[in-house]
Amino acid sequence: MRKRFWILVSALAVAMVVVVLVCYGHRRPATVEAAPGPPAAQVAVVQRGNIEQVLTLAGQFQPYQVVDVHPKVSGFIRHIYVDIGDRVHRGQTLAVLEIPELKAQLAGTVSEVARGSDEIVRAQHEVKRAESTYDALHSDYQRLLQTSQAQPGLVAQQELDDAQAKDLSSAAEVDAAKAALAAAGKGMEVSQADNQRVSAIEDYTNVIAPLDGVIVWRYADTGALIQSGISSNSQDLPIVKLAQSGIMRLRLPVPEAYVRYVHLGDTVKVRVDALGRSFTGTVVRFTRELNFETRTMETEVDVSNQDLSIDSGMYANAMLRLNHADDVLTIPAGAIVLNDNKQQVYVLDSRNHVHIRRVDVGIEGNQLAEIGGGLNPGDRVILAAQAKYAEGEAVTPVVEKTPASETAPRSGGMIDMNAQTSSASEGPQ
Repeated sequence: MRKRFWILVSALAVAMVVVVLVCYGHRRPATVEAAPGPPAAQVAVVQRGNIEQVLTLAGQFQPYQVVDVHPKVSGFIRHIYVDIGDRVHRGQTLAVLEIPELKAQLAGTVSEVARGSDEIVRAQHEVKRAESTYDALHSDYQRLLQTSQAQPGLVAQQELDDAQAKDLSSAAEVDAAKAALAAAGKGMEVSQADNQRVSAIEDYTNVIAPLDGVIVWRYADTGALIQSGISSNSQDLPIVKLAQSGIMRLRLPVPEAYVRYVHLGDTVKVRVDALGRSFTGTVVRFTRELNFETRTMETEVDVSNQDLSIDSGMYANAMLRLNHADDVLTIPAGAIVLNDNKQQVYVLDSRNHVHIRRVDVGIEGNQLAEIGGGLNPGDRVILAAQAKYAEGEAVTPVVEKTPASETAPRSGGMIDMNAQTSSASEGPQ
């Protein structure tokens, strides 16, 4: 009985193993060997677009002019009307000085002018008196002379000589009176000049702004003694420091390789990250001399700042346009390879076969390059890993969407490495 039981169990186990093997065999799919196809290749289409080279440089803003405002005369500050940050205009009074002794000097010069005027009047009257006396004495002498000539011996010679002496003396008195009048006139001119000098000094007690600008620092307060600006003592402090900030200077170190592209009047885009704004500047001056150490040329760009949004010392990234080309053939820069000092591309024909072709490259950017010859619009070029493909090899193209236009930043001194290129739909700005 027991033996029959174990035989039955063994038979069932064998049957179960057979069932499992049959089921596994039915579930496993048959393996089919697939034929290998052409390798895939990423390609881009040759397009027409715009491309320009832009040199991006970092610079620091400076005011157009900075002036330390000194008074012309020494004195105490009676009033000061401005403080740091105030915007002032040319001719505006910044402060008023108090010079006590100046009032006495001015009063003295006024008195001198009045005295000189009286001297002139007195001298004029003296001239008239002398001329009247001369006319009377000269007439007497002429009558005696005529009588003596008409009737000799009638007039004594002594009397005639006395009349002649009085005539000559009165003429001399007229000349002396006229000379005194001229001297009084010269004295009057001296008094007037002295009065004008002191009056001008009094005008200098009003310290005015020499230009439109912003007060960037104030050195003195009411009651402070300020020395005149004509003193040779360099320790004398000004009243205020005034910056002309309506126009800002942006100085850029242009590398030697790009100096030939810099021209007066060129437009420059200026980006101020601290403000999150862009401005437009103009190249107005450059040194025309390279720095021997840095091999750069200092170039100044003027940027309008009428709203005073740009502060002195702010950093900016300036994009200086070097070169540009409009409506030209462009391809991604990665599609160009250098073989034996020749620039080449891998082009696909209509049957997707690879052909190596030499091209003429113009402006090169970070993303795109201008093609001057060797390709036509619509041609497809391999983008990367060109060494994997051989002349005449068939490939399976995978077309990548690439931009047709680009603003191409160039590297230079103090470069903004985060400069971004324009989108595909943008042309040259």
